[in-house]
Amino acid sequence: MLPYALILDDHPLVAQGVAAFVRARLPSLEVVVAAQAEAAREILALRGAPSIALVDYWIAHDTTLDLVTDLRARFPATPVAVMSGDDDPAVVAQVRAAGAHGFIHKQEPPEVVAQAVEALLGGLAWFQPLPHPASPVRSREIPVSPAELGLSTRQGEILALVLQGFPNKRIAREYDLSESTVKEHMTAILQRLGARTRVEVITQLRGRRLVLPPAPAD
Repeated sequence: MLPYALILDDHPLVAQGVAAFVRARLPSLEVVVAAQAEAAREILALRGAPSIALVDYWIAHDTTLDLVTDLRARFPATPVAVMSGDDDPAVVAQVRAAGAHGFIHKQEPPEVVAQAVEALLGGLAWFQPLPHPASPVRSREIPVSPAELGLSTRQGEILALVLQGFPNKRIAREYDLSESTVKEHMTAILQRLGARTRVEVITQLRGRRLVLPPAPAD
């Protein structure tokens, strides 16, 4: 079976453009394109480790960070780069945390993308400054966990209701807590996020989607 490059992108025009670019630069590699994370997993199960993987950050309204983490765990020798048009430094931070070797902005010119691919295949990381740091935040929200904010699971649960506009009394009822306990948690949340009021917290987390860990099974 020929060595191959794996490309994951759910925009057909973008995927085919990246595929054509890789074929032109790396003619010794077969290029295999997937439009969904599950399709990529099936390709990996069938063909094994790719020579390089170029993975879009967004698939529909979710990220591919879980797939990136799995790829790195299963095929540690495979260079994995995440591609995105997002200009938010938090995206790059999450890509790093997932274990990817690089981040390639979709607005980079072809010669820069070529340098990135060559660096990755040479065993180097590729994390360059964002080309458009002053661009407006994208409409899609970047997922963030309580742990990434430095909060406990319970604090994350309370914060999620705060972001929905729930008052302390309602939060206390939701989680069968005393109102004073909720206030203590709120004080800790404000301190941790460096905010003075709930409004500041909501403003600070604009453009973020708080993702809570799954509840433990009964």
